[in-house]
Amino acid sequence: MANYAYLRVSTDSQDVANQKHGIYDYANNHGLTDLMFVEDTVTGRKKWHQRKLGPLLEGMTEGDTVIFSEVTRMARSTLQVLEILELCMEKQLKVHIAKQNMQLDGSLQSKIIATMLGLAGEIEREFIRMRTTEALAARKAAGYVLGRPKGEAKTLKLDPKREQIEKYLSMGLGIRATAKLIDEAPSTLSNYVKRRGLMSEDVLQK
Repeated sequence: MANYAYLRVSTDSQDVANQKHGIYDYANNHGLTDLMFVEDTVTGRKKWHQRKLGPLLEGMTEGDTVIFSEVTRMARSTLQVLEILELCMEKQLKVHIAKQNMQLDGSLQSKIIATMLGLAGEIEREFIRMRTTEALAARKAAGYVLGRPKGEAKTLKLDPKREQIEKYLSMGLGIRATAKLIDEAPSTLSNYVKRRGLMSEDVLQK
């Protein structure tokens, strides 16, 4: 069984020192030794599974422990925090949050906390659904047309590159070669060329 400590830090070295001090102090009081620190220098707005935290948790096994300095270092939203805790419970990992003095370790107390957090997550998701429904209803009542506009779009993604595209096509370059030069997918370019009528269908199929 391994003990990990996760730090989500800014570029401020004092921030790193403060988090480490809090975690070491907590670990000493709870008999957690041989900590392996994982540091993430990244904004909390980035999804947790896209940070080092994702691979860390996925690689941990039953009985392993992960310590966070505080809840806000896990994620910036309640739902993301709940996703993290849900994964930890599924993998039977022990979770400690130093500042809040919280332990999720399979005990009855931790199971009660996990149940309450799960309920909080359901409530938060319901609030989000309600706010979305109400906002859409308000826009509809105000006369806005919901959904994607009907008909052909007036502007397309590749319009800013049209001059380049026409230049390369006039030189006899094919779709693939032109797509590589403008750093776009061939399928995207082919669709654009069709919609703008820059090449005939029979030429495109060659």
